[in-house]
Amino acid sequence: MDLLLALTIIAGLYMAWNIGANDAANSMATSYGSKALTLKQIVIVASILEFCGAVFFGKNVTHTIAKGIVPIDILDEHLVALGALAALLSAGFWITLATYYQLPISTSHSIVGAMLGFGLAAVSQNYLHISDIHWNVMGKIVLSWIISPIFGALLAFLIFTLIRMFILAKFEIDRVEHIFKYLQVGTACYVAFAHGSNDVANATGPIAAALGYMGQQMPVWVLLIGGLGISIGIATWGYRVIEMVGTKITELTPTRGFSAEFATATTVLLASYFGMPISTTHTLVGSVIGVGLAGGLASVNLKIVRRIIASWLLTVPVAAGLAIAIYTVMVIFL
Repeated sequence: MDLLLALTIIAGLYMAWNIGANDAANSMATSYGSKALTLKQIVIVASILEFCGAVFFGKNVTHTIAKGIVPIDILDEHLVALGALAALLSAGFWITLATYYQLPISTSHSIVGAMLGFGLAAVSQNYLHISDIHWNVMGKIVLSWIISPIFGALLAFLIFTLIRMFILAKFEIDRVEHIFKYLQVGTACYVAFAHGSNDVANATGPIAAALGYMGQQMPVWVLLIGGLGISIGIATWGYRVIEMVGTKITELTPTRGFSAEFATATTVLLASYFGMPISTTHTLVGSVIGVGLAGGLASVNLKIVRRIIASWLLTVPVAAGLAIAIYTVMVIFL
């Protein structure tokens, strides 16, 4: 069991690295696209804020991810550890592939899909009944695919339209854009801190599942591992998704970047208030599309948008399928 836990912790660090490389990059992508920050500045600022958010506020969501999909309290501790390891590896592999192709996907949906795969594999082996899986949580996740990007797009479209009507039309574009650089950086920093506090659970949740069943309290070092992995991911490979979201969907200016960031933060906060699990990635991409549409349909790269949406639809089934395969093999050999 000690070896299995050690492997789970290593896999959790790998997953955290993936979160930094793909998901955390979203918080600063619009700042890069609008040239409010350089890539080097983004790496430094995002790494610090994501790490602080993960360490200081990541505990509660970690427990939710750990027990949100699969009722681990009715499973043998060895199976829980195997399932946690399988979930981390399968979600991590899928995110690595997506990052390679510069596709911004939801790490939350990846780990939820992987945990679902673990649950379905346990059902097939008669360790669980199909009704034991928390399908209501999965229903909310699926609903968030539709709601979060659309709401983010509409809100960003509205915000930028109002800025254009009441500010850009009455004052100089260059002066206004210069002021909005600072506002945009502020909202980006806020999203980065909030993202670290929420999405670190995608890496630490399965670790907590493996530790918690044995009656152990989750130590602070688990969150430290998550925060460190995210920071390293941003610094080493985050530029791939930053470039995609920041430059290839639509042309971004500080006012457009601010509109997208503000719409994203507002949408995530509202969803959190109502207890709805949504994806920061989906929301931000939707918001970027929204500000692009404010300049007309021709302003949005529809080819890129179609690729991104296709990757979103594949995330849960691919992560679940990988988890089923990995878990099944590990049950046989471990």
